[in-house]
Amino acid sequence: MTRSPSFNRRRFLNFSAGLAGSALLSSAYAAPARVLKIGIMSGEDEDIWRIVAQNAAKSGLTLKVIPFSDYNAPNEALTEHELDANAFQHRPFMEAQIKAHGYEITPVGDTYFQPIGLYSHKWHAIADLPKGATIGVPNDPSNEGRALRMLQTLGLIKVSADAGLFPTALDITDNPRNITVQELDAGMVGRSLSDLDAAIVNTDWARKAGIDLVKDRIGVEGLANNPYVNFIAVNTQDANAAWVKPLVEAFHQPNVHQSIDDLFHGTVSPAWS
Repeated sequence: MTRSPSFNRRRFLNFSAGLAGSALLSSAYAAPARVLKIGIMSGEDEDIWRIVAQNAAKSGLTLKVIPFSDYNAPNEALTEHELDANAFQHRPFMEAQIKAHGYEITPVGDTYFQPIGLYSHKWHAIADLPKGATIGVPNDPSNEGRALRMLQTLGLIKVSADAGLFPTALDITDNPRNITVQELDAGMVGRSLSDLDAAIVNTDWARKAGIDLVKDRIGVEGLANNPYVNFIAVNTQDANAAWVKPLVEAFHQPNVHQSIDDLFHGTVSPAWS
């Protein structure tokens, strides 16, 4: 009787493991996980982007989120390819930076809208503001223009249409209540509120200054047709890259929407459908 060759289990397992390892290795080389560096502003956005990163991982994207404290730095870092994308700015700010520095940056997906508010510790309504009131506004081009256009919407002043999105106090053409516009550094406007009749303050700076975003607010900016919606931006050459769509979709999720509502207590609006 002929004896069958013995079955070497250890050799088979080693051989099978080698095949499996080769398959995994081939798969890894065929479809490597993409690591993206995303620049944001430090603060609440860090909590939001932790959730975005979890969403992105489901699409094979690993997000390395890098917080900044200087608003001018994320676009410079993006242009130098130290970042793949950033998410901190609205269109007028981006356009001012492009004009000043020649950046080639493109928005690829909206994130949220932070309305600026008119706040006061002294008065409870716009109608209460006295003639000759002093109103503080940020002094950088995009935010000052935004503040003055809001004062115009509220019926307090009129600015020249020729100034577009970037009017300054010199572009005020009608001032029936003789309001004094005091230009201050964006980080100081909210902190100076007690010395002013009112001030227009960006939401993040208002929060840092300890302003009550509901109690102290006597006027607020509307979302309809507003160019000041924040977005994710990339270098223009990357606008059609394969990773852009899943990155944006990772932000446009119900759990991110809920995170924005929870963190900002309804004072910030998600800006996607």
